[in-house]
Amino acid sequence: MSDIEWGLLFDPELAIESLPYVLEGIWLTLFISMGSMLGGLVIGFFLALARTSKQPLLQLPARLYISFMRGVPILVILFLLYFALPVIGIEFTALQAAILGFTINSAAYIAEVFRSALASVDKGQWESSTALGLTYWQAMRRIILPQSVRIAVPPLSNVYLDLIKASSLAAMITVPEIFQKARIVGAREYDLLTLLILVALIYWAICSVMTVLQNYLEKRYAEYL
Repeated sequence: MSDIEWGLLFDPELAIESLPYVLEGIWLTLFISMGSMLGGLVIGFFLALARTSKQPLLQLPARLYISFMRGVPILVILFLLYFALPVIGIEFTALQAAILGFTINSAAYIAEVFRSALASVDKGQWESSTALGLTYWQAMRRIILPQSVRIAVPPLSNVYLDLIKASSLAAMITVPEIFQKARIVGAREYDLLTLLILVALIYWAICSVMTVLQNYLEKRYAEYL
């Protein structure tokens, strides 16, 4: 063990010097993950409603979409959006392609979270809302959603944590987020290992903060309900 050159594994001086530059990409990392999560929540909610619909014209396309997006690597989707679509005249910037790609991909996972959360609400709640004369959307907004949101918070938080980490794949289409910044420094200094460890610590810190927020939301919803 004494013969190991730890400096070849991690150079603290380089890490400290590189930290400000690498952290310049944190705003894009958060922008991509937050923007994709918000878009995914909207699309995923309506996908969940279509997925649970008794109408085949709604249910079958939703099932197919969810199956496809959950079965295809997100990196393939990013490449198709950024490199393939220009062939047919549709062009996105790298940032636009990243947000769109993560949005349509996360929507499939979010749809399944919403579907299971809605299914967990007792059917008697639907029957009671019908007896009260509430419309479908009134029952959904006033009775079903408040109960299902509490159930959905933990898995939705996990989806968001996965989005934060997966946003590093945006570097593959040249988005200058944290990982791309680290790659630039690592290539310039011929020390990729140090930068990889630095990036790992940064992502760990971000996800730790989000986990604290997740726990706070869970407690608030538990108190509210």
